[in-house]
Amino acid sequence: MKGFDIDAPRWDQSTFMGRLKHFFNITDWRTVLLPDSRLDEAKVLVESCRAGSIPPGTTEEQLHYAKKLYDSAFHPDTGDRMNMIGRMSFQVPGGMAITGFMLQFYRTVPAVVFWQWVNQSFNALVNYTNRNAASPITPKQIGVAYVTATSTALATAVGLNLYTKKAPPLVARWVPFAAVASANCVNIPMMRQQEILNGIAVTDEDGNKLGHSRKAAVKGITQVVISRVTMAAPGMIILPIIMQRLEKYRFMQKITFLHGPLQVMMVGVFLVFMVPAACSLFPQRCSMAVTKLEPELRESIIAQYGDRVSYIYFNKGL
Repeated sequence: MKGFDIDAPRWDQSTFMGRLKHFFNITDWRTVLLPDSRLDEAKVLVESCRAGSIPPGTTEEQLHYAKKLYDSAFHPDTGDRMNMIGRMSFQVPGGMAITGFMLQFYRTVPAVVFWQWVNQSFNALVNYTNRNAASPITPKQIGVAYVTATSTALATAVGLNLYTKKAPPLVARWVPFAAVASANCVNIPMMRQQEILNGIAVTDEDGNKLGHSRKAAVKGITQVVISRVTMAAPGMIILPIIMQRLEKYRFMQKITFLHGPLQVMMVGVFLVFMVPAACSLFPQRCSMAVTKLEPELRESIIAQYGDRVSYIYFNKGL
């Protein structure tokens, strides 16, 4: 076990399948059931391994499991334990409940308003928890981001809900997805506005800091938006089609009180696969060619390193 590199990826992060295995591992919803004491033990073991001091009798399997818990519960930039609801491992239980009820209660304006508000509150916490922590955000900016995204979701949902009154029933069932997608396009950039305004910390391949880049921030945030919309899309687009067909059967018409719980469970099935798949679309350690950076940063890197540094790297967040 001597010389074991606990930070070395178990799977090739340059490929989608490698990232998929990685995120299946760290978004495992079962990890949210563990007490903080168990997570802290995992962190101690990971930090001991990094320091080259592995406790006698520790197996490689135990080290891999400790790293799984560490990656699922602690922020990659700060090493601080993240709040449980904001962790990506909570996306399945949290997302399935909220999305299931959004899809069930889409007919009346009060229900639409309530569940869109709940969803945006959840999203705001997830976005804040998984931000790039090197770019701090003030409480005022958090409030503005939350209010803006929630207003966008409500305006989209209520507006489309009223507009689709005379549309085919299936179109109305897709209104929640339109609201979620549009809100994500606002919520994530607003919550991480400091990165867009002041730039995100970028490094060379060895982790040496090179400066801050606004263009890198835009690239990272755009990828996160695409991932979040992709995460929600299959369940919120396919499930309404399934439910519309099922509701034509007599047995389904007799158990209307179970439609909500049924949709929650079916959304959960989608999310078990879509959370890791969506997170895997792009590498978390994002790269960008030096030639595509802002002129001042590009010139600074070239002046200091010449052509030795052709790509910069940064944590895009989740």
